[in-house]
Amino acid sequence: MAPESLTTQASAVLTVPQLVASPLTKAAIFLVVTINPGDENRAPVLSLCADLSALLRAVGFRALEGSLSCIMGIGSDAWDRLFGGPRPAEVHPFREIRSGPRHAVSTPGDLIFHIRAMHMDLCFELATQIMARLEGAVTTADEVHGFRYFDERDLLGFVDGTENPTGSAAADAVFIGDEDSAFSGGSYVIVQKYLHNLDAWNQIPTEAQEKIIGRTKVADIELDDSVKPTSAHNALTTIEENGREIKILRDNMPFGRPGHGEFGTYFIGYSRSPRTIEQMLENMFIGRPPGNYDRILDFSTAVTGNLFFVPTSTFLDNVSPDQPAPTASSGSERVATASTPAETSASTAPSNNGSLGIGSLKGENSRE
Repeated sequence: MAPESLTTQASAVLTVPQLVASPLTKAAIFLVVTINPGDENRAPVLSLCADLSALLRAVGFRALEGSLSCIMGIGSDAWDRLFGGPRPAEVHPFREIRSGPRHAVSTPGDLIFHIRAMHMDLCFELATQIMARLEGAVTTADEVHGFRYFDERDLLGFVDGTENPTGSAAADAVFIGDEDSAFSGGSYVIVQKYLHNLDAWNQIPTEAQEKIIGRTKVADIELDDSVKPTSAHNALTTIEENGREIKILRDNMPFGRPGHGEFGTYFIGYSRSPRTIEQMLENMFIGRPPGNYDRILDFSTAVTGNLFFVPTSTFLDNVSPDQPAPTASSGSERVATASTPAETSASTAPSNNGSLGIGSLKGENSRE
């Protein structure tokens, strides 16, 4: 079935989004893979697209109280390879940013599976089943097992995700609407894995940490503007457009291996437009104005970076594993600068959403 037919069929029935706005859970696996070269590797991926909802039901039914969910996202290159045109309006490779020693890297990734549940065994089982279906067709680029840390804190000790929108506000923040009607109900997701230098972080006073984050450490109260630096994380990651703050939805998770000295936060942000998070990242890495960068980056290093489009469940359910391969010209023309690193200049992208909640920070929409 051609992508045009999928879109037509999806619009003829109730379009069901993926469970992007599901409640936060205690455990998660972030699985990023690349599709191996060769036309023979398209079919297993397309087959999984069509069967993912059934696979999720089968595993989740074993522990209904576990709230198992799985979001599948598709990268720009993979979209062209799997479906060709039409393309979601804003899907493109992750835009690398470099400013002095700060570097938001772009790393390989064709598909992401964001698997969430109240218990890690459910996440583990679903990830195992997914990889069994894709055996030989994909290569794992990154795999992170995340966990909730005490009262929703990151490993830097600050609460993460306080300002996430809920209800209709969450839907408005993450789901595409009439601006790209062919893909209404879809979303965009940006992920980054941040590693923290906890030894250096713990050597600075709590008051200094609070000014970097923009909130109090124990009570999780936002600092007053009279004492909060303009370089505070939650100041730089507040995005406004026409006087209105634009929200995103984050589901960041701590991860680590104490025996290896590895401590980090997996940032994952959903939005109806990637421009929101891209603006936040430019503010953080380059600065607003340039040079007034996010001091959390003196202690946290981004080691991965990807952007994916999240189609609706309706779209995935209607994928056919034997649909013909797209022609070389079927994908829309790429933006020439899509993977060119942004240098130390202010972003021209429209402001689009609340705070980034980056790797080791509080993920709040109005401040992370």
